[in-house]
Amino acid sequence: MSTLKGPAMKLAIGAAAKTDVGLVRTNNEDNFGYDVRHGIFVVCDGMGGQAAGELASKIAVETLLNHFSRDLHNSNAQVFGRSFSDVSERANGLANAIQLANEAIHDAAQRSAELTGMGSTIVAVCVDGNGQRYSVGNVGDSRAYLIRNETVQQLTSDHSLVMEQVRRGLITLEEAEHSKLQNVIVRALGTEESVEPDLQDREFAAGDVLLLCSDGLSRYVKESDLLAVVSRTTSLEKACEELIESAKAGNSDDNITCLLLRASEQPWHERLAARLAIAGSSTRHSSA
Repeated sequence: MSTLKGPAMKLAIGAAAKTDVGLVRTNNEDNFGYDVRHGIFVVCDGMGGQAAGELASKIAVETLLNHFSRDLHNSNAQVFGRSFSDVSERANGLANAIQLANEAIHDAAQRSAELTGMGSTIVAVCVDGNGQRYSVGNVGDSRAYLIRNETVQQLTSDHSLVMEQVRRGLITLEEAEHSKLQNVIVRALGTEESVEPDLQDREFAAGDVLLLCSDGLSRYVKESDLLAVVSRTTSLEKACEELIESAKAGNSDDNITCLLLRASEQPWHERLAARLAIAGSSTRHSSA
């Protein structure tokens, strides 16, 4: 019996996403985008009067997708004027892209009185070319979860008033979940000239699933239900649909967005064929 020789096994990243206006809102201020070819995945939740929130989240998503479609050297060029020494070059590139999105939203708001005060949350993942390592960046209360071996781990920390109170020991996590101040964000894109995201570096294992979502989902779907949906559903598209329906069943009063990534083992020749197949259509973003 012969064994096909070739480069080492790598991880292939599959993705799907869906956004929904929800049960109460008449407009959708959430936006998502991803580009499998360049390894960037983003969910944003906008805020602001009239259509300002929709515009803010759209600017953020498009800025990150455009940034990572350029060559890696330009993506990692310093925007902050410094680098974050405790994370990878890849994470620093993600931080730069987030800062560019912040500046674009802030500048747009400065040019129009109708857009004053607009902003957006962001949670984004940047995956390396081998599909083995990734960086997470977030601002606000949109979240990233890791689902691995029948467990769920929240990777990000909310930049919200109630979670600041929890971290300081002023209220319990249970009290925070029932607080009327859950929507108060203490850090967001566009509200100041500069923003500093939380950053982290992680490694994929085959079978890992990442969930990026807006708070219209995370506040209304229990972690046990997240796990149940992802575990029983092989289709990422169907899993997104089920998660949104679960949020609606939990009476979510907000827009609902989820983006799922799955890392799977794939021989080099299959991975090459998959890359060629998606080369012309690997980018997707919402039209909200």
